[in-house]
Amino acid sequence: MKKIITSSVAVAALLTSVHADFSFSEMFKDMKDAAVTFSSDAKDTVASLKDGVVEVSKSAERSTTNVSGDAKDSLVKASDDMKTMEVNTTADARATTTDVSADTKDALKSTTTDLKDSAVVASTEMKDSAVTVSSDTKDTAKTLSTDATSSVKTVSDNANTTASTVSNDATSSVKTVTENTNDAVNTVSND
Repeated sequence: MKKIITSSVAVAALLTSVHADFSFSEMFKDMKDAAVTFSSDAKDTVASLKDGVVEVSKSAERSTTNVSGDAKDSLVKASDDMKTMEVNTTADARATTTDVSADTKDALKSTTTDLKDSAVVASTEMKDSAVTVSSDTKDTAKTLSTDATSSVKTVSDNANTTASTVSNDATSSVKTVTENTNDAVNTVSND
């Protein structure tokens, strides 16, 4: 019996000293500081996500502009090359005609007809090639633009989801801290 009383006195002394060191105002201050810090961190995270989305959008815009410029340069060069080829073909045909003697008039007619047919075929094929290159370039630019838009939308959707999750987590954490504080206050008050 004496041991039980001694143990009870020792436990009571320990509880009294623990109770004396405990301060509700410090506990509430610590919880408030933690909530403010968490809220500030969440705000910084959302701001960082926003900056990342803006940078991805600008990068996609630069890529689309560069592809469009390259496609335009390619079309201009192809057009210049076809014009040079046509001028050279015409000059070569004229030189050939000048060099042929009058004695080979029939041969010249046949050659001229063949050259004309060849020039028409070559011109048609060059035109078809230019149209194909132009169409392929346009399709590529359109695909890149669509892909860039889709990527920006995906990043934007992910940023919104993350921001919503962070906000919900912060709200849930603050609510849990408040409920735990109320439970602790009620427990201490009841004790």
